[in-house]
Amino acid sequence: MGAKSWWSQTDSRLLEAALGLAALLVGVFGVLFPALGVAGLMDPTYTREVEAATATQVPEIVTDAVAGHDVTLAGTHQADLVFADPDLGQRLLLALPEIVAGLLLFLILALLFKMARTLRGGDVFVPVNARRLSVIGLVVLVYAVLTPVLPTLTTGMLVSGTPMAEQVPFSVTFTGEYVLLAFLILALGEVFRRGTKLRADMEGLV
Repeated sequence: MGAKSWWSQTDSRLLEAALGLAALLVGVFGVLFPALGVAGLMDPTYTREVEAATATQVPEIVTDAVAGHDVTLAGTHQADLVFADPDLGQRLLLALPEIVAGLLLFLILALLFKMARTLRGGDVFVPVNARRLSVIGLVVLVYAVLTPVLPTLTTGMLVSGTPMAEQVPFSVTFTGEYVLLAFLILALGEVFRRGTKLRADMEGLV
């Protein structure tokens, strides 16, 4: 008599619902709303948090030099780059990091949702899930690179030609957590791939 599995169909449905809801929220708030803001159909993003190069001088410099540019830099060290009336290009640059991050996160959740659906059959160790894990690992790696780079690149483009260009240095800070997570997921995908291949070979011998 086989042992009863602790995972039920109800558990599978709940997991799918949770992942589906998470993907929906990310799609709406992380992608759709920012995109509508870029198009002018909703209130756009007006600010970008930046790190000022000369913290004690920034407020005075901005007060004296920014007139006529419709953009201000408020704060001391961690400052807010504020656009009074951003045009289409500025709205796109302000929203682009959030939209890209939202799209990548949505893709990860969508792949996890598809993996969760395989639990309905009672077996998550199938070849397609190995490929999905590999894709998820690559997406997480891309996320680890783009998340710090995009805000810096778009900020440089936003301040180019303004008095803030010299006050906002080009600086990118990478963290190793997401890179490590990406390689762990890729390793898990390889384990899935080899496990499913080994099981297929064993079944072929029976």
